[in-house]
Amino acid sequence: MCRQACEYEDQKKRRFVSRAGGWTWLRHQSLQRDFIMADSIMSKAATMEIPINSNGDTGTLAEDDSLEQDLQQVMVSGPNLNETSIVSGGYGGPAGGIIPTSTIKGSSNHNTCSSTEEVSRGVAVEKLDSVKKWGINTYKCTKQMFSERFGRGSRTVDLELEAQIDVLRDTKSKYENILRLATALIDHFQSMVQTQQALGDTFTDLSQKSPELQDEFGYNAETQKLLCKNGEALLGAINFFVSSVNTLVNKTMEDTLMTIKLYENARLEFDAYRSDLEELSLGPRDAAAMVRIEMAQHEYQIHRDKYERLRSDVAIKLKFLEENKVKVMHKQLLLFHNAISAYFAGNQQQLEQTLIQFNVKLKPPGSDKPSWLEEQ
Repeated sequence: MCRQACEYEDQKKRRFVSRAGGWTWLRHQSLQRDFIMADSIMSKAATMEIPINSNGDTGTLAEDDSLEQDLQQVMVSGPNLNETSIVSGGYGGPAGGIIPTSTIKGSSNHNTCSSTEEVSRGVAVEKLDSVKKWGINTYKCTKQMFSERFGRGSRTVDLELEAQIDVLRDTKSKYENILRLATALIDHFQSMVQTQQALGDTFTDLSQKSPELQDEFGYNAETQKLLCKNGEALLGAINFFVSSVNTLVNKTMEDTLMTIKLYENARLEFDAYRSDLEELSLGPRDAAAMVRIEMAQHEYQIHRDKYERLRSDVAIKLKFLEENKVKVMHKQLLLFHNAISAYFAGNQQQLEQTLIQFNVKLKPPGSDKPSWLEEQ
């Protein structure tokens, strides 16, 4: 009875497999055997003891061959390339021959990283030193400036040079006023010339349309056109005058004043370090104080040389500026006088000769207007 029951169950299983159209049940049985085998292998590997010699190498295992065969059956997939290692002693070599690739990457970048860190550290130290020097210098100069302003500190004064600097600043202010007035004269006179031009065109048009007043409109039109022509010549002379004075004031004088500003800053620094040296000289004379005095003496000498050099530069520039100013203004004032006199005297020939004498070139009519391409 039991045998018949077993045969009946076996027939039911075969019918189940045939009805499913595949080997599902058989594959299930095979997978069960594989999991059982893997579980036994992993338990065996976990409980295995690996003897280690005195030199750190692994000893010979009795079950190495069987374990290797079992692992080959279980580990079907290849190694993970993200965790690749380089074996120096070949397969089955000692554990000490395995070198992780992460170690190689770190060693290859170690020199580059260290050199970059050294460069960055050097730049940081240099910037820190410059900021430190700037802070000390600013503190000393600010202290000296307040001491001078409140009458507690002394300052180095070159009376002759200071007088020349004051004269230059006053002269620049007056020349800037000349520029403003001459520019206003150009604007007003330009409007008058444009009005004369429009008036002359109107007289010309009326002379053609009014036969009974043709002569009267005609010679008034000619007069306005002549005045307009002479006015353009005078405008050319005044523009040349303004351009030359502007170059003298805003370039030559301004360059000298920039050097004067550097000189004044150097003078303030010189006095600040001089006062610092004087304060240290009045203090104690121990070893540390002598070191500070020596350093202060060195800084004092550096700023003194800078102050002397800039004072010499200012004196030279003031001298050449005075010579250049006399030369330029002599020519420009003569041009301005002759052009104004000739225009209001109605001497067209003298006005033209004045322009030729000073090499003043008039712009062609309409050159001040933007081209059609610039208007787009």
